Amino acid sequence: MIKYNLKCENNHEFESWFSDSKDFDKLKKKNLIECIFCQTKKVEKSIMAPRVANLKLQNNQKKIPQLKIKKFKKDLQNLRKFVEKNFEYVDNNFANKVREVYYDKKSKKNIYGSTTEEEREELKEEGIDLMSIPWVEKDN
Repeated sequence: MIKYNLKCENNHEFESWFSDSKDFDKLKKKNLIECIFCQTKKVEKSIMAPRVANLKLQNNQKKIPQLKIKKFKKDLQNLRKFVEKNFEYVDNNFANKVREVYYDKKSKKNIYGSTTEEEREELKEEGIDLMSIPWVEKDN
């Protein structure tokens, strides 16, 4: 058995099981696959990540001690406090603001905010290095 993520022409996404990888192709060719939401027959396999289990690795993995997890979380919380105290929050306008700081060589402003992947790629192409940090919620 194999499970596929499927997507119709109307962007509905759903999952379905097939006896093997060839089964989907056979059923599609016979026009027997349809969207569970809108019943269109124009359905394709969607991007999916296969689940591959490495049992040897899983059995030999060391558990991370709870104390290390707590320390790591505390370190991330301290990092967040430092950033919030010493950097200006520019929200979703980060890409524009970081360009202002980068191209104005006199400005040494510290800022933080968020970007889209597309903005991040554009900034990288311009030679602007960014750092992402895990943002641990205060009450997490």
